Amino acid sequence: MRDPNNPCLFCNPKESGIARENDLAYASYDTYPVSDHHCLIIPKRHVVDYFELSDDEIIACNNLIKIIKKEVLDKDKSVKAFNIGTNAGKVAGQSIMHCHIHLIPRREGDVDNPQGGVRSVIPKNQHYKRKI
Repeated sequence: MRDPNNPCLFCNPKESGIARENDLAYASYDTYPVSDHHCLIIPKRHVVDYFELSDDEIIACNNLIKIIKKEVLDKDKSVKAFNIGTNAGKVAGQSIMHCHIHLIPRREGDVDNPQGGVRSVIPKNQHYKRKI
């Protein structure tokens, strides 16, 4: 099995596949999607995680997130919402050590109880009761 970090898979946009791009980032559909049209937003400069991005790179990534969101909504009317997230570090689940931001389309009924959304990274803390 090929190590996606040696050489870095995301440093070669042509290998990852480019759905959209701008000067500082590109979008690529995830090889192991959580849902249909799950997309990764990847800075072109090799940085390990989101916290190493420059302000310009954050803006470039955000612009692509908005473009891909619109494209997904235009082509798939079943999409009703999105999760956006990034894993920063191995303990957080990062497996490719090149920053990437997940844009995950969500559909009505895709899970029994979506409450907590990204909180499900620690399953016992996903569902909660609101304090009055």
